[in-house]
Amino acid sequence: MDLLRSLPLGLYLEQPQTWLHKLDPRVKIAWLMSFLTSYSFATNEWRILLVVLLILFTLFARIPRRVWQQQMGWLLTLSFLVLIIGAVSPDGLGIDYQPRLPANEQVLTQPANAKNSQVVTEPASDHKKYSYILFHKGPVKVTRRSLDLAVRLSTILFTVIYSTNLYLLTTAPEEITSAIESLMQPLRRLKLPVTEITLTLTLSLRFIPLVLEEVQNLVRSVMTRAINWKKLGLKGTVKVWMIVAERLLENLLLRAEQMANAMMVRGFTSPNEHRVKWHELRLKAWDWLAIATLTLFWGIRVVLGNQF
Repeated sequence: MDLLRSLPLGLYLEQPQTWLHKLDPRVKIAWLMSFLTSYSFATNEWRILLVVLLILFTLFARIPRRVWQQQMGWLLTLSFLVLIIGAVSPDGLGIDYQPRLPANEQVLTQPANAKNSQVVTEPASDHKKYSYILFHKGPVKVTRRSLDLAVRLSTILFTVIYSTNLYLLTTAPEEITSAIESLMQPLRRLKLPVTEITLTLTLSLRFIPLVLEEVQNLVRSVMTRAINWKKLGLKGTVKVWMIVAERLLENLLLRAEQMANAMMVRGFTSPNEHRVKWHELRLKAWDWLAIATLTLFWGIRVVLGNQF
């Protein structure tokens, strides 16, 4: 069980360097926020398009298959299960619809006068084109509203998780820190601690691999002891995992204390006394191309992706 390889959540891929790695982190933040915000008030077609774009970005960037295969597979499976469960679940609309035409489709007559009376008929095919219930067989019933909610839930689950992970996968923590500090410069006028916030964010990103490593080591230690879980029973099993969770918390607090001591030894007492140049930010040709593509992205979203 290698969590750092099979489940690389929040980890930075140093090699190979793809074209996503070479983009300016501020541009990538703009793309990330566009994926997360353009989802709102959009059509289901646009939401599905966001999922397709994320998959295409991963393939065209030529990220190694071992990095994204298992994670994307599990996430797509989870999204598909959410789609199925949401589609067959009740839609929550307790409304009884009364048809505009009679059920037996009899001919309606409205005579204008005694001499000539016009027979007003309406083709049966006109009012049968629309159907609120899309599929109904036995206990399984899929309506338009339930399918719409299912698509929304499944696509937002994939978009939020995978877009964030793709950004962390192709952007170093120092680049993220520099980008956020650069974008938060106007907040300095409000006397907000921008440097402290970015430093805390960097430490948090660096702490994610340590958490995965501690979890992996503890799980391996439990597996190597060949515990007979059937003899322990439910109470004994819960007790063992509570001990493991307590040990995990102790190890994480110890790691945090070691990091704090290391920073104090190196002079990280205040941002004024020890200022770090995280990363040099400079827009290049492909960054301007990405910005132009992002402008086109939002243009298509405004014109075609709105849900009325």
